[in-house]
Amino acid sequence: MPTLRDIKRRITAVKNTKQITKAMKMVAAAKLRRAQTRMLEMRPYAEKMGTVIQSMSGGVKDLHPLMVQRPRNMVEILVITSDRGLCGAFNTNILKSAEKTIAEWKKENFNVNVSVVGKKARDYFKRRNVEMSNTWTGISGKLAYSDVRKIAGDIIGRYLDETIDEVIIIYNEFRTVISQQVQSLKLLPMAAPEVEGQEESLKVFIYEPSQQEILNQILPKNVEVQIYRALLESQASEEAARMTAMENATKNADEMIDSLTLQYNKARQASITKELMDIVGGVEALKE
Repeated sequence: MPTLRDIKRRITAVKNTKQITKAMKMVAAAKLRRAQTRMLEMRPYAEKMGTVIQSMSGGVKDLHPLMVQRPRNMVEILVITSDRGLCGAFNTNILKSAEKTIAEWKKENFNVNVSVVGKKARDYFKRRNVEMSNTWTGISGKLAYSDVRKIAGDIIGRYLDETIDEVIIIYNEFRTVISQQVQSLKLLPMAAPEVEGQEESLKVFIYEPSQQEILNQILPKNVEVQIYRALLESQASEEAARMTAMENATKNADEMIDSLTLQYNKARQASITKELMDIVGGVEALKE
């Protein structure tokens, strides 16, 4: 049975932990506001970029190599996680989805390449002896567009060399502060579905130097934009998950402190009662 001193030490330790989790929650909340602002500003831009490419692709004679469908001999899966933990099931959900996707592709007898963003994904696949084409770490929490260019440049280069034939990104999409959903986005090859009334809509635009050349310029840019959006979504989701996890940890610490305080009071009361009984017993012994 723990002594009063042991219980008191545990209460002090839990109080110290509560201060840490409370501070981490406040830091995560501040980072979330900045990340959420960047993400919400990026969403309409990324969506509009896709719409522009969709409308322009129908009026060109030769498809860009990034839009050409070819036999899928090698599939590249880009998994986006965080560099740090303490964010609940944020990384676990992503990694489970990635494992499931890889298994499904292999079941269909496709070769699969894995590239990762974040230390958590790198360590996860490394422990399972999964060979990774590329790893990018140190991005979580301090995302810069230069990092996006490196990732996009590597993927585009290997796709044009026909080292890989399809690229899929798996990441967490931000919904609300308490809700993040795993998404699987097909990045390459870019689809160019027909849009009803496309021919008429293109007639009102004059392209300089040419529609083909403009499309060839913005297609690689779109790869960067879609990767950037996925990273921003992941960053906002990470901070939201961490804030929620730290809030729950703080509540659990409060409950544990209450429980330990009750245990301490009961033990203290039992100790006092025992001492009183010893005193009464001694007095009775002296009377005899």
